[in-house]
Amino acid sequence: MKPKVAVIYYSSTGTIYRLAQEVVAGAQETGAVVKLCKVKELAPPEAINSRPDWKRHLDETANIPEATLSDLEWADAYAFGTPTRYGNVAAQLKQFLDTTGPLWAQGKLMNKAATCFTSAQNSHGGQEATILALYHTLAHWGCIIVPPGYTDPIQFQAGGNPYGVSATVPEGPDGQIPAPVLQAARFQGKRLATVAGWILAGRGAGVTA
Repeated sequence: MKPKVAVIYYSSTGTIYRLAQEVVAGAQETGAVVKLCKVKELAPPEAINSRPDWKRHLDETANIPEATLSDLEWADAYAFGTPTRYGNVAAQLKQFLDTTGPLWAQGKLMNKAATCFTSAQNSHGGQEATILALYHTLAHWGCIIVPPGYTDPIQFQAGGNPYGVSATVPEGPDGQIPAPVLQAARFQGKRLATVAGWILAGRGAGVTA
């Protein structure tokens, strides 16, 4: 039985979206069924329109479906992506997470594999703090947190963040995600789906949490 993976992200100018695409690709390499969803944009139009790259990315990803609670219920595993906001989760993703109380109360979020990824404009922009903040929520859900750790050599080439992929991309049109970081995002998606498959296999064998 192949796991179902929901990759849910917020991205203003495209960095997290690009990482999410690699996470999707990595999960699909295992044969997993994957949904890519974005959370709803909350910023006012005047803020978005003041940043051409923000407006452009929003238009270019208009076809990406918005995440719903049913996506969380459907999935066997989650990958959440957000840019750092003062070392914390972007409001857009946080608002979505804050709507999950009914599913949490019914126990429908527990025992699912989960991982997170992030980005910032500089190398000490709060990446680790942001991922750890997301993991707080996943711990409350009762998820089985799946960090990449140092389980593959690509982690060292990508900056060595054991909690999850974190891209450092300067603002502006010249900002590019380094190739090792993209490879690490793909590996993280593959690892998540692999662990989710182990969990499903354990359930099939009668192993319970």
